[in-house]
This record gives sequence, C-alpha cells and structure tokens, in this order.
Amino acid sequence: MSRTNYSSGAKWEAIVGYSRAVKVGNTIEVTGTVAVDDDSKLVGGNDAYEQTKYILQKIEKVLERAGATMKDVVRTRMFVTDISRWEEYGKAHGEVFAVIRPCTSMIEVKGLIDKDYLIEIEATAVVI
Repeated sequence: MSRTNYSSGAKWEAIVGYSRAVKVGNTIEVTGTVAVDDDSKLVGGNDAYEQTKYILQKIEKVLERAGATMKDVVRTRMFVTDISRWEEYGKAHGEVFAVIRPCTSMIEVKGLIDKDYLIEIEATAVVI
C-alpha cells in the first residue's frame, strides 16, 4: 500500500515531525487543525463558530488535495477549551456534516498550543 504525506508548509511540521494529512491506501488522516491562516494568524478571534468554520474549510482543502471530499469523512474529533460553548462549535460542524453525519467526539481540554485557539479538529476520511 502506498503512503502520501501532505504538507501545509507550516514551520511546525518540520520541528514537531508531522504532516497536514497522510493518505495510506484509501484512508486519509488529517492532523489536528486550528484556525490559523497561511501567515500563522488567528482567524475568527474569540468566536468559536468562526474558528470552527475556518478549520473545517482548511480540512476540506487538504482532503481535496488527497482526492477526497467532506462526504468521505467518517470521523471527526473536536478538542475544545470550553465545552460550555458546544453549541457554537456544533453549529459550524453541523452545517458541514448535517447529511454526512460522521462519528464525532467533542472533548474539553485544559488548553491548546496557543491560548487564543478555542478548538482543534482532527478528521479521518475513507475514499470508496
């Protein structure tokens, strides 16, 4: 089975040793994704909905590069810093996945790598 790594070009990939996504066979794993743009600037400020929406757009772009779509997503994992804002995160997630309905988890964590990140999302897609 072949393996393809997809890079975003972020400086952290080489430092930490990871890829934006990895495709092995027909499975694509997307690494934890936060709401930062190509210049490493936060998108969405303190708005949980906007951060979530932007992250899902980033995930969609790397899936497309790997030959998949959001319809191929079978699992998402949302790591959030304030679970009381679940409806904000959930609204953005639901707008993308209302029909697809992958398995998902929303887990409150003590913090993410930057205090301004409210949510980090991982995704798994299987292309059939």
